[in-house]
Amino acid sequence: MSSQIMSALSQTSSSTLDLWKDKNDRLVEQARQLTGGSRLSLRRQQLAQDTLEGFRELLLTLQGLPAAVPALPLELTVICNYIILGASLAQGFTEDLTQDVQRGLERVLETQSQLEPKLQQGLQGLWHSVLSASSLLPKLLPALHCLASLQAIFWMCTDHLGDLALLLQTLNGIQTETSEDLLLLIKSWSPPPEKSDAPLILQDAEGLRDVLLTTLACRQGLQELITGSLPRALSRLHEAASGVCPPSVLVQVYTALGTCLRKMGNPQRALLYLTAALKVGTTCALPLLEASRIYRQLGDTAAELESLELLVEALSATHSATHSSTLKFHIEVELLLPKPDPASPLHCGTQSQAKRLLASRCLQTGRAEDAAEHYLDLLAMLLGSSEPRFSLPTSSPGPCIPELCLEAAAALIQASRAPDALTVCEELLSRISSLIPKTSLWENARKRTKELPYCPIWISATHLLQGQAWSQLKARKEALSEFSQCLELLFRALPEDKEQGAGSNCEQKCWPDVALKQLQVAALLSRGLEWIASGQDTKALSDFLLSVQICPGNRDGSFYLLQTLKRLERRNEAAAFWREAQNQPLQEEATWSLPLYLETCLSWIHPPNCEALLKEFGTSLL
Repeated sequence: MSSQIMSALSQTSSSTLDLWKDKNDRLVEQARQLTGGSRLSLRRQQLAQDTLEGFRELLLTLQGLPAAVPALPLELTVICNYIILGASLAQGFTEDLTQDVQRGLERVLETQSQLEPKLQQGLQGLWHSVLSASSLLPKLLPALHCLASLQAIFWMCTDHLGDLALLLQTLNGIQTETSEDLLLLIKSWSPPPEKSDAPLILQDAEGLRDVLLTTLACRQGLQELITGSLPRALSRLHEAASGVCPPSVLVQVYTALGTCLRKMGNPQRALLYLTAALKVGTTCALPLLEASRIYRQLGDTAAELESLELLVEALSATHSATHSSTLKFHIEVELLLPKPDPASPLHCGTQSQAKRLLASRCLQTGRAEDAAEHYLDLLAMLLGSSEPRFSLPTSSPGPCIPELCLEAAAALIQASRAPDALTVCEELLSRISSLIPKTSLWENARKRTKELPYCPIWISATHLLQGQAWSQLKARKEALSEFSQCLELLFRALPEDKEQGAGSNCEQKCWPDVALKQLQVAALLSRGLEWIASGQDTKALSDFLLSVQICPGNRDGSFYLLQTLKRLERRNEAAAFWREAQNQPLQEEATWSLPLYLETCLSWIHPPNCEALLKEFGTSLL
């Protein structure tokens, strides 16, 4: 091996190395000239690929010769440039790039005649051996530390945190394997500076170390925030905010700090961070969504809804984000952060999801007219799309379009727009009919429920809302017919055994046994009230009695039952029922929240001051 190295050294003259160094420097300058362009044109992309290919060809030339110490600083620099540019173009690290790291380490060990015994130790063993041997090769240290920073970034992104800790300990000269804090280890790491005559590099070790530090602090802070370790999350996010954050990441960090402070009970400080996030100016969607949550916590409904309206506007605007339209041929924090999943506090969703949130909050806070308009806009947006979006439930978060139709109908009824509500309901029924054959709906209801457990629920709820709309129009006959159809489907089509119908991602998850009973109760009480309005108290009594049998302890059903018994002068039965009701526990709150349209419908039939009136009933009956 030594004779080969000496032969290579003689062949690799200083002038040849200078030529290769000049080529590397030209390629770096070429990449830098492409960086920062405001237009991501095909020509620029092609030039970047050509530059990457130039680095690859140069690397193949250098590695085509036996490893030699004089050429290693340039060779390792070219590897770093190739990896940095390749990761930037691919928007991430690939296994091919990590193989380049391994090949570079092996080349270093070849010059030390140490390769053979180390091949069995994997990358961690190679790094330990190389960094130990490099103490004899100070000229290699800057390039080796740059390569080590790329390795550290890859291990962080792939969650090989144990390997990352060992590498950082080796870089810091720590001999014992301690479980030190990764951020502290990164801060303690001082890469040697590049010499003035060294080959140019797209990103030096110190810059990559700072990117690693900021990214790790951000990732840890977000993870601690999700798991509820708020003080640790606050510390990590502060660390990230003080690092090399590009504007888009700084908005995320400030928003996460706002979320953390809100959860810690400090909404005013949280708003200060959200204001700072808005001033950064790259995107305002995230801080606006978090601001709406803070204002909701503070009880400032007007400010909450204003934030949501601005959020919808922000998501509706066609943004060509700076980071996506600008070429940046270096590794940034943004590249190393995973995209937020729906469970992340940094997930702001789509324009339609924001619009639905705005509409639902308007409905929940008594702004029915605004809610109705927002729902109609949302349905026009979704149903008017060229894509077939009215389909069976998927794993995507948020309500299905049938649920949105039901919420829209409830909002329209609340806003005294019963004809519009009927139109929405008719449209919903016509679209659901394409999902389930009409004949099988009744003739083989239980079998179809196994296959499509949500369709009978949607249809039942639609009939319930149609009944409410007809009731608002004083059309008693039509209202009674709709309530009866709702109940017939609920009692015939829904499985008696909980295990009979598999839950769906969209609707069934909100429909445990207690919620189904609430839907039945809503239909029974609604029909009972229509019977009373039609002067048929006996039929109403039957519905009210059945409602309290389905949901013992339901105060609304108990009130209407007692009221009807008293009106029919059946005092003894009323007294017996009242005494029995006193021994029953109050109806337990549902473990799962009820769908908004059902909550809204239940609010219409809830008698005001129900508890006080029940006490008065008891006093008068005794």
